[in-house]
Amino acid sequence: MRTSRAVSGGATISDVAEAAGVSRATVSRVMNGLRGEDELTRRVREVAERLAYRPSVTARSLSLGRTLAVGVVVPDLANPMFQAVLRAVTDGAYRAGYGVVIAETAGRDEREVDVVRATRARCDALVLVSPQMSDAALEAASVELGPLVLVNRSLPGSRIASVNVDYAEAMFTVLEHLVELGHESIAYLQGPPTSPSNRARFEGVDEAQVSFGGTSLVTLPCGPTVADGYAAAEAVLATRATAVVAYNDQVAFGLLAHLGELGVSVPEDVSVVGFDDIELARYSSPSLTTVHVPHDELGAHAWGRLGAQFAGKAAVADDHESDTLTEILPTRLVVRASSGPAPAGSASTAAAARRTPRPEGLA
Repeated sequence: MRTSRAVSGGATISDVAEAAGVSRATVSRVMNGLRGEDELTRRVREVAERLAYRPSVTARSLSLGRTLAVGVVVPDLANPMFQAVLRAVTDGAYRAGYGVVIAETAGRDEREVDVVRATRARCDALVLVSPQMSDAALEAASVELGPLVLVNRSLPGSRIASVNVDYAEAMFTVLEHLVELGHESIAYLQGPPTSPSNRARFEGVDEAQVSFGGTSLVTLPCGPTVADGYAAAEAVLATRATAVVAYNDQVAFGLLAHLGELGVSVPEDVSVVGFDDIELARYSSPSLTTVHVPHDELGAHAWGRLGAQFAGKAAVADDHESDTLTEILPTRLVVRASSGPAPAGSASTAAAARRTPRPEGLA
């Protein structure tokens, strides 16, 4: 009977123990990586492979006192940006022998804390992608629910490990690009008010207003979706702005679609710039100028920091003078067909001439 089960891939721990001439406890320790490498360990593994033995996930978790899973909480699973981060975390977890529990808050801030707590109950650690809860709530979560790593969110002065990009710097770079093209009136379609990355973009707008004298920077309420961008088109045209910066690429896609329906040519009449550089950005019509955010790297680095916590190692920031554990990854502006010179007669090079030096420390 045991030979039959082994051939069919249904061998038990007792089958392996008998064939290897060891106890069930020894087989368990070998299969869970709790025994050092020696001849006995190699023999048990060879027998387990020959018998096609697969340890029970439940039994393994009980033996180790862990679930061998990590939770990843995102605001919106439909957003390609979050999908890319999730894919990278999942790849790292899989290679380390961990499963992944995925949860979505559906953009509802009021349920975020409950979703995070429920997810943590099913796994050993958390990766929170773009969490929108307050700083105080995050601090409390780090104590109650750790190990914990943040993505697209930083908490200055905190000991919570995080991986982020400098959205203020990226926004400044976008506005500088548009000013250099002669645009003197620029609109920003803002994201969710509670979004930390949206607030960081506003910091870039404030820096640009200091540096680019005479440039009109108008902000309009919008949101994070294609539908939000589509709905904002007429409000954008009412500002008479010659360039628009969208909160993300999805908003930019919606805006491009509606502008096309209204007979507005991009970039001849209005330039449009997005954020994220998701895969579809290069295939939109026209192809989208956008900020490339390294989503895959964000996820991979987040897993690396979580793995370090599992190993009992303190994660350290690249900048050893920093009082945070935040790692900042670089962004870059990808210039494509959707941005171009301001329409003739609506702008001049005066804005560039009036430019003042960027505030100290922000160069």
